[in-house]
Amino acid sequence: MQRYFIPPEQFGDEQIIIAGEDARHITKVMRGKPGDKIIASNGMGREAVVEITSIEPQEVTAAIVELLPQSGEPWIQVDIAQSLPKGDKMETVIQKCTEIGAVSFIPFLSERTIVQYDERKEGKRVARWVKIAKEAAEQAHRSIIPAVRQPVKWKELLRLFADYDLVCICYEQEQGEQLRDVLQPFASGLDRSRPYRVLIAVGPEGGFGEEEVRAAESAGAKSVGLGRRILRTETAGMAALTCILYETGEMGGA
Repeated sequence: MQRYFIPPEQFGDEQIIIAGEDARHITKVMRGKPGDKIIASNGMGREAVVEITSIEPQEVTAAIVELLPQSGEPWIQVDIAQSLPKGDKMETVIQKCTEIGAVSFIPFLSERTIVQYDERKEGKRVARWVKIAKEAAEQAHRSIIPAVRQPVKWKELLRLFADYDLVCICYEQEQGEQLRDVLQPFASGLDRSRPYRVLIAVGPEGGFGEEEVRAAESAGAKSVGLGRRILRTETAGMAALTCILYETGEMGGA
């Protein structure tokens, strides 16, 4: 069944209302009609099978048939901090990491960020990233829409490290600990009765500077390598996220 995220205020006790682009998608693309069933989610964990009762060009009303248990969400919460890459690479990061299971995205500016940051223009980019996260979450049957924050500066990102149980900064020149070296002991000591928060920090096309890595370590991060191959900036977060979810049992690893 097709899945749609709707604002919580449009998700009632007995019926829901779908408006805007999603309503147009149902009427124009899916050729929906009364009696058709779809899945609706409020993006905060509440979702249901609903049956369309009326269709207007800009609004679709549906009755709740069955509330569904939360599914599709990893029990360990992983955020992706991505230094702003060139072109549309950030769109790829958000789309694919949403499908895999990331909970939120923190774009940031670092020493080697190539993109010329313009706060006025960035608002439009963030709005597009939010839309991409929503569409990817629908496709992957997620119960939530990952949050996309406004871009932050490097020092501000460092201050956020204290909010996490584990922070891994991906550093291609790391000769010591690899991601697996950090994940295996971390995963073995987890208590599933409480949630955990993990942050993956990925540098731009030129990677992190050595001083940035040392600053991150001083703030509590683990500098880790991702194996013998050098990954692109838009690939590193996907690979690290997949490894974390595997080691914590989200992909059959436990």
